[in-house]
Amino acid sequence: MSKATLTAVFTAIVSAAAPAAYAQTSTLPATQAAVTSHIIQSDEVRASKIIGSTVYDRENRNIGKVTDLVLNKNGTVDVVVLDVGSFLGMGGKYVAVQISDVKTDNNRLTLDRTKEQLQQMAAYQLENPDTGAGSSTSPATGGRLGR
Repeated sequence: MSKATLTAVFTAIVSAAAPAAYAQTSTLPATQAAVTSHIIQSDEVRASKIIGSTVYDRENRNIGKVTDLVLNKNGTVDVVVLDVGSFLGMGGKYVAVQISDVKTDNNRLTLDRTKEQLQQMAAYQLENPDTGAGSSTSPATGGRLGR
């Protein structure tokens, strides 16, 4: 192989490994090889633990369940979608609240609103029939958020 071919192969290998760098934090200068893993912090919450969780009001009453988290094109949580008023999956509706309104209290989610206040809110549609937004899954590879 020529030197140019070897350089191209090496560049391709390094480029393919670059996404893994996002999951790691270097603790030493670039000239040294030690790398430590990033670990979830005490002020962070996994989305998989939020979705499906019951939300309570200040009087410890069940006021709904987290159905989904909607991200904006910057990748931050835009709204938390709650299912309120349903019984066995029927009769309820989805409403959206800001992520900053949802608090964690004693390892559970709380909201400073009543079930009645949530039921009076405008319904939130998880799919947009005009644009198709929310109706398809993201591509497994190569996709970009917001396209």
